[in-house]
Amino acid sequence: MNKKLAVIGGSGIYKLDGIKLNAQKDVETPFGHPSAAVMEMEVEGASFYFLPRHGIGHHTSPSEVNYRANIYALKSLGVDTIVSISAVGSLQEQYAPRDFVLPDQFIDWTKGLRKRTFFDEGMVGHVSTAYPIEKSLQSRIYEICSEARVKTHLGGSYVCIEGPQFSSRAESQIYRSFGASIIGMTNVPEAYLAKEAGIAYATIAMVTDYDCWKDEHCEVSEIMSIMKDNYVSAQKVVTKLIPSLVKKPISFVPENKYAVITDPSKLTDRHKKILEVVLK
Repeated sequence: MNKKLAVIGGSGIYKLDGIKLNAQKDVETPFGHPSAAVMEMEVEGASFYFLPRHGIGHHTSPSEVNYRANIYALKSLGVDTIVSISAVGSLQEQYAPRDFVLPDQFIDWTKGLRKRTFFDEGMVGHVSTAYPIEKSLQSRIYEICSEARVKTHLGGSYVCIEGPQFSSRAESQIYRSFGASIIGMTNVPEAYLAKEAGIAYATIAMVTDYDCWKDEHCEVSEIMSIMKDNYVSAQKVVTKLIPSLVKKPISFVPENKYAVITDPSKLTDRHKKILEVVLK
């Protein structure tokens, strides 16, 4: 079992059809339970982990996802590379529904409701999120998307809002004025926690609609149809991407080694347990 690669699935990616499920692991963490049991899966002899971000059946809202437990659980299983799959809205004309976008930056527009760091409760640590996406992983994903003939845009900024409501039209125009490319509700603090845990992280953002800035009325049935098409495209990409990453892992340097600045004598047993996993 290759324990280094994981896929976190978002809206429309509740399971990976046609991929073998070998086992499920219920993982306990100092931060509570992850969204669901972590699935050990396999495609073309390549093993990886899969975690449905919103739980099986999509019962957990973006604000209620236990991001710390999800990332900690995967790191405790030996994961050092995460591919995030997420549904997003487009903030720019060139990113059309059914296109994929591979962002390299995030803009955090959440409301402070989410637990966003492993370093708290008497332990202080700082990790740079200047480059939250691992470039070598992003490049590999782009290469595979091209091979799978999925229209994909390389680069851009992802605005993460709190949700679960979608934006007002005024808000959507503000986000466009930032020069942001796409909008979603889940990749922060997920990406930042991965950075704290020394995990390479990259997002496959699947465009479902033009948010609400564009003068187009989009029926729910149409969005569901687009999500279904995106799911098919994601299947094509994932079944090629997993074997590629397992057979030829990316190379990267974690940036969390010297994160903690708290005097070691002040660290509790809980702190030490967390650091044993996060910094290993």
